[in-house]
Amino acid sequence: MAAAAALWRVLLAGSLLAARPPAGAQQSATVANPMPGASSDLLPHFLLEPQDVYIVKNKPVSLACRATPATQIYFKCNGEWVHQGEHVTQRSTDQGTGLPLMDVRIDISRQQVERIFGLEEYWCQCVAWSSSGTTKSQKAYVRIAYLRKNFEEEPTGREVSIEQEIVLACRPPEGIPPAEVEWLRNEELVDPALDASVYVTPEHSLVVPRARLADTANYTCVAKNMVARRRSSSAAVTVYVNGGWSTWTDWSACSTSCGRGWQKRSRSCTNPAPLNGGTFCEGQNVQKNACTTLCPVDGGWSGWSRWSLCALDCTHWRSRECSEPAPRNGGQDCQGAELETRNCTTELCSQAASGPEDVALYVGLMAVAVCLVLLLLVVVLVCCRKKGGLDPDVADSSILTAGFQPVSSKPAKAGTSHLLTIQPDLSTTTMTYQGSLCSRQDGHSKFQLSNGHLLSPLGAGRHTLHHSSPAAEGVDFVSRFAAQSCFRSLPRGAANMAYGTFNFLGGRLLIPNTGISLLIPPDAIPRGKIYEVYLTLHKQEDVRLPLAGCQTLLSPIVSCGPPGVLLTRPAILALGHCVEANAADWSIRLKKQSCEGTWEDVLQVGEEAASGLYYCQLEAQAAYVFTEQLGRFALVGESLSMAAAKRLKLLLFAPASCSSLEYSVRVYCLRDTPDVLQEVMQLEKQLGGQLIGAPRVLHFKDSYHNLRLSIHDMPSSLWKSKLLASYQEIPFYHLWSGLQPSLHCTFTLERLSPSTCQLACKIWVWQVEGDGQSFNINFNIAKDTSFSDWLVPESEAGCPALVGPSAFKIPFLIRQKIISSLDTPCARGADWRTLAQKLRLDSHLGFFASQASPTAMILNLWEVRHFPSGNLAQLAAAVAEVGRQDSALFAVSEAEC
Repeated sequence: MAAAAALWRVLLAGSLLAARPPAGAQQSATVANPMPGASSDLLPHFLLEPQDVYIVKNKPVSLACRATPATQIYFKCNGEWVHQGEHVTQRSTDQGTGLPLMDVRIDISRQQVERIFGLEEYWCQCVAWSSSGTTKSQKAYVRIAYLRKNFEEEPTGREVSIEQEIVLACRPPEGIPPAEVEWLRNEELVDPALDASVYVTPEHSLVVPRARLADTANYTCVAKNMVARRRSSSAAVTVYVNGGWSTWTDWSACSTSCGRGWQKRSRSCTNPAPLNGGTFCEGQNVQKNACTTLCPVDGGWSGWSRWSLCALDCTHWRSRECSEPAPRNGGQDCQGAELETRNCTTELCSQAASGPEDVALYVGLMAVAVCLVLLLLVVVLVCCRKKGGLDPDVADSSILTAGFQPVSSKPAKAGTSHLLTIQPDLSTTTMTYQGSLCSRQDGHSKFQLSNGHLLSPLGAGRHTLHHSSPAAEGVDFVSRFAAQSCFRSLPRGAANMAYGTFNFLGGRLLIPNTGISLLIPPDAIPRGKIYEVYLTLHKQEDVRLPLAGCQTLLSPIVSCGPPGVLLTRPAILALGHCVEANAADWSIRLKKQSCEGTWEDVLQVGEEAASGLYYCQLEAQAAYVFTEQLGRFALVGESLSMAAAKRLKLLLFAPASCSSLEYSVRVYCLRDTPDVLQEVMQLEKQLGGQLIGAPRVLHFKDSYHNLRLSIHDMPSSLWKSKLLASYQEIPFYHLWSGLQPSLHCTFTLERLSPSTCQLACKIWVWQVEGDGQSFNINFNIAKDTSFSDWLVPESEAGCPALVGPSAFKIPFLIRQKIISSLDTPCARGADWRTLAQKLRLDSHLGFFASQASPTAMILNLWEVRHFPSGNLAQLAAAVAEVGRQDSALFAVSEAEC
């Protein structure tokens, strides 16, 4: 025994020397004192290495390894050799190679692991020996598994409206290994792989993007690992539906068949019916209206006339009429004869000669016939003269010639042409013209300017052309329309509304600083009629626009009216949008709301509507909607691929001054349209905020990933953040839907000293798994930042309503001359098609060709795109380049333009 112990000590010492690896090589094989001629193939290699294990409760775990060829295998745990007696060893021979095979196993208890708690993790590895050297196995970590009882955050119950987003947060208890999380809905497992209407975020929150009635349930967050299974408290979620009125039924028949009565119509709160505590419909469900049914009146005979003279056939007659009363409203006609004849048997019936009374009768009839013929000739002559002049709605020649010479300007030098550059002076709200109009025969296509009258005479008289005055007429205008059902959703004020009175001369409405305008071209309103037209920008919370699937609102919601009025030529509605247009990524539709409140797709952008009433030209920043029927419009898009993106405008605001240690920085994520930008600018101006840096644009993709915002690089010696999390997050659907236009996050900071006036930091805004934007902030708190670079002053924003020639850059007469010259197709192509190519509008030739006057459509579109800063010289050059050989349209020099 003593000899064996001595031999064991020698072997152990040799093993320790052989097991000492070179520096930095913890898992590589090391040869110690290799024998001459020994092959590296005889180094032991592991067929089984120890694996990471968890100790559950107090149950010990086993670690095992197997190596060949191996003479000895021992475990080393946390740098110390495990006692030989704790090893369970089995020796055998590999049947394939004949080399010795050794299996070794040890047991690890919870007490062994807890002894080194707090120092490092407990690990073990095998060391195998052969005659050629030693080999170490990988390290296997032994951890004590556990799962705390209390959740770090449990879901809370809530009530949400149908179609709104539901977010239930859950942060499981601390545990090793980390707990897996699953959700139960009424004790049934929620599997996002089977239910596409829900998904679970990496932070274990359950998200329902669009709530359904079926989502009303009790939700439980379950956390589990190999140790235990924990359940959170249940969160009751109620999805409610606010009631909505159905459409009115038709009016019932009048309650009386004759005289005054009443009729009624009804509606029900079933579209939809209120559910789960939703609000009931407001208003009456029954309306009554007085009615009058005309009573039938039977006809009655008038008295008989006197008997006529006795005729040659010895008869005379008398008549009566069914007129006392005449039959009406379905009454019966008079019964009996209206003419009565009888014989006259006096001696006078035998006289055949005509007396002087018959001669007088014939002379009178001839005189009446002559007068009728003369009257007819006079009427024909008057009608012929009127056809050669203007419509009576035209005031006089001064309205048209104002395009050449302003009322208040001095006479131009002789020979100077101002065909496209001089605008009329229409600055006053009411202009009165007086004079006559004379005819002018233009035998040459080139303009001949003269001091004479231009058109046929219409007689002297006064004609007044009114301009709208929003400040004076706003209350009266809104009150007139507010009582009508189609106008009840209009805002009760003039801040986001423009309105005016228009006739056949047309005009323009615009809402300052929003990019929204409405052009009513000349002759769009029938001659002899006057329309009161309005243009309104709606807020999303005032108008319900239902979106389905991946649809998103791309533009503001705009109303122009009165709705249902058909124009003889399309008006052009201009509004901004936030889409990065790519035909392969988007399907964009123009939606219109009816008076009943339903939204309908009236046009697929890029195509022509089947009705021919609508057309839309989509450009990089704006959309131009051609419509012959006014109403409420919006652009809605649906992404066709995950590459589809919307433009978001990112703005940073902070208080202009700070009297406390706390300081807030607000980051807005807006739809990139001028109306939303203007709204936030005005809001921050009222709150006393200052704009930090220039706005940035972020392309927000349809990838279902949220937008994250975080703050970095803030000097810790001067500032600290009061935000508990490392970042803030705005849900994807809130931004993608576009129904919440002014979303923002607030970073609350704290100054460590009241004397700190400088803030320098960086704010990151990025979409998860997407591109991001960085804001470098460096500004003085005490210094106020002006809004003048981003807000257009009201005096420079433009008049909300322009009526008649003042609304157009192109003078009226020149416009008419261009239209008459280019509308006629030309074999050489010198017509409106060439003008469209020069103005880069040739992609819309199909639409222009479908209109009565293609040239008028081109000029109208030019007016919308270039008002008020359009360059008339460039338009004149484009028209001149058309180059028709039979006419010279303009003679405008570069210096004069």
